[in-house]
Amino acid sequence: MAKKHSNDLSEKSRILLKTLVEQYIAEGQPIASKSLADAASVSVSPATVRNIMSDLEEMGYVSSPHTSAGRVPTARGYRFFVDTLIRVDPLDTYDLASLNRTFDPDMSSKELVEHASNILSEFTRMAGLVTIPRRDQGTLRHVEFLSLEGSRVLVILVLDDHEVQNRVIYTRQAYTEAQLREASNFINAHFAGEPLGNIRDRLVASMKNDRESMNSLMQTTLEVADQAFDREEISDFVVKGQENLLATNQALEDIRQLFEAFSMKGEILHLLDRCMESEGVQLFIGNESGYEVLDECSVVTSPYHVAGELVGVLGVIGPTRMAYDRVIPIVDATARLLSAALETPRR
Repeated sequence: MAKKHSNDLSEKSRILLKTLVEQYIAEGQPIASKSLADAASVSVSPATVRNIMSDLEEMGYVSSPHTSAGRVPTARGYRFFVDTLIRVDPLDTYDLASLNRTFDPDMSSKELVEHASNILSEFTRMAGLVTIPRRDQGTLRHVEFLSLEGSRVLVILVLDDHEVQNRVIYTRQAYTEAQLREASNFINAHFAGEPLGNIRDRLVASMKNDRESMNSLMQTTLEVADQAFDREEISDFVVKGQENLLATNQALEDIRQLFEAFSMKGEILHLLDRCMESEGVQLFIGNESGYEVLDECSVVTSPYHVAGELVGVLGVIGPTRMAYDRVIPIVDATARLLSAALETPRR
């Protein structure tokens, strides 16, 4: 017999699948056919429920973790539930206003990012993540280059809201303190008050056009600026509420691997970077993320903006057994509120 598709699901099948997912999210235990028959908003016998559950299992929407122990949703079942069976409404005006009042306009961008991560964690009881805003969106107040051992240079950036960012770059040759001081003085004199992305573009373009006649100062400035203001550098993220994951019913080994992923950051950063490519809320359920460490998790993300420019992504990581209709609007609202807070002029 040919396998059925989601479009072939009867109204009873949809109701029972929705009821099963909602019960499993609430209780965390496999749902038995009799329990479904009692809870469903449609009149069906336990025998009919068993037949429908058997069909849904064949189609990959539910699975039986243990013999005769009832059924649980699969990643495919959760996806159908979110896409087809529930309605996700935005936060109401009162909740949105309450959330907005927690964003202090005097916070620096770093503090706002950390606050947004805390908000996501507290309101969803999961792990909240927010990527650090892309540096090319800041406005330069001051830059210093300090020589380190070998050909390493410490870059100290002071941005428009008094935020200080540091990074180490590697240059093709070692520079003296005097050379680096001259380079930072040149950039501070000519580019203070400019967006960071503009500085690199303008400086690199003008100097590369006249590379042959550049003096030593210009050559030093070009190389350190080319890397110091590189907008392609890998980003970072803030995570809060990892301890919330310990309260879920996930296996301890899955939790340990997820904590390691938070520590190493690489795979999660790559996933968040992919989320920068699309607008609006994105949802990865189970293995949809493509990363084994997240196979038992769901990730809900949304980008945030400054002056219309996409600068970062925020979201939550939690068990696939999450209340999607509540989590999705919280992520969406937090992204919009963080965007607005970052655009508010600092006092």
